[in-house]
Amino acid sequence: MSNRTIGYAAACTALVGFGVLGCWPLLDGSGRMGTVAAAALALPVQVAAFAALRWGWSRRRHFLAAWAAGMMARVLLVGVGLVLVLVSDLPPAPTLLALAGFLFGMLLIEPFFIAKDLRGAGQP
Repeated sequence: MSNRTIGYAAACTALVGFGVLGCWPLLDGSGRMGTVAAAALALPVQVAAFAALRWGWSRRRHFLAAWAAGMMARVLLVGVGLVLVLVSDLPPAPTLLALAGFLFGMLLIEPFFIAKDLRGAGQP
């Protein structure tokens, strides 16, 4: 793993950790479990999607495929979250909102970790 991917993973872990801690006092026991489950699902998938995006960027021809695979993985993860809510006792609102919120928040910080690579795009 590259230093940028490790840095991104650390930033995502902090973001998700603060998100869970911020929601903690507002939720009951099952809502807390749903938020923790959402965090546990979202974090590895998002970091893997970012690593794939960086790999695709380093091999210019594969960038679009890596980007599309990452977006599809996120969509499938929301489907997994929905199935998890349907087959378990997790409350739908906190679980799915946390899942979507974590994915969106981590997606928003991606450009800060890939921006340097993009600046050199016009150079051979």
